Amino acid sequence: MAKRVREPEPESVEPDLIVAAAGDRLQSPLAVVLGSPRQAAELASSLDAHDEATCFQLDIHQAERVREELKTLGSAAKVETLPDLWDIAGDFPTAVYPAQRGGERSLKIDMIEQTFHVLRPRGRLIVLSDYPDDQFFPGQLKKIYRRVHTPDAGEGRVMWCQRDGDRPRRRHEMTFHARIGDNPSLRFLSRPGVFSYGRFDEGARALMEVVYEHQIARPGTRVLDVGCGCGTNGIFAGHWSGPTGRVTFVDSNVRALAMTEHNAKLNGLSNYKLLASSTLDRLDIRGFDVVLANPPYYAHHAIAELFIRRSRPLLTAGGRLYLVTKQPDALGPMLADVFGRAEVAERRGYVVLWGTVARGND
Repeated sequence: MAKRVREPEPESVEPDLIVAAAGDRLQSPLAVVLGSPRQAAELASSLDAHDEATCFQLDIHQAERVREELKTLGSAAKVETLPDLWDIAGDFPTAVYPAQRGGERSLKIDMIEQTFHVLRPRGRLIVLSDYPDDQFFPGQLKKIYRRVHTPDAGEGRVMWCQRDGDRPRRRHEMTFHARIGDNPSLRFLSRPGVFSYGRFDEGARALMEVVYEHQIARPGTRVLDVGCGCGTNGIFAGHWSGPTGRVTFVDSNVRALAMTEHNAKLNGLSNYKLLASSTLDRLDIRGFDVVLANPPYYAHHAIAELFIRRSRPLLTAGGRLYLVTKQPDALGPMLADVFGRAEVAERRGYVVLWGTVARGND
């Protein structure tokens, strides 16, 4: 659940430009790598690959939107939601990567690397850029594919490369350490496409400092980490709640959940559960003592409101939702409406809000 401003839906690149770039080597089955839901669906549906295209996404919410777009277009293309592109079974003679303007640089590099490993020998990667004079992709593509072609069609918006030879798989990842209060430092692995790549987010740090000061995550505490990213918040709380506690991690990004599982094991957490969900409607567990939330700052507060309203019935009497934000004027009243009262603490330029379920009012 990336915390960034949502970009406008990109314009689709005309299929004719892609055909011009690929020449007569545009073959099925086709892989469409990420892209906006509309873009991915239109590409999968328009290149004579209706029944053999596979759209890859990291986020189950985005994947569902791609499926809706495909249904509207009458396409039978598949949608795969996996932590890594190279987890897709089989290989492809053609892959199309519609890179989004303003997207995460490290994720773009990671997808270029991974696409090499899902292509057949001499298979083609076609990259679509929003920038007419793209300065980023040509250099990155040469590092992996050695040669990059930029046909006249599209004035640099369409580039293609061919897989020749082989190369070892390389994961793009970073490790960081984080500490809350006087607790031992914990170590976390992070990867592109997962929130706060390579660092402990200051908002998350502010949130967990308040939780620690309140001593709410005591031994035996049942914790729900919503929008968990690579798992930092829930893992800290899991350490404080000890072996008798339980942590449930929820995120719509399946790579985030894979990182969370790795980090939970890395830091000695044993009693935990992972759930891929964008709505919290698949939780079969109730009776949480604490819900932790660091919602994304887009979609007109819709996701933050969903976290607030869906968390309330999951909490025990006396249980608390803690939420960190830079938009307290909008989210404070929402939280007060659901919990009856919103309490506030300021840390590190962020505001931590919390609401408590009244006892005797389950």
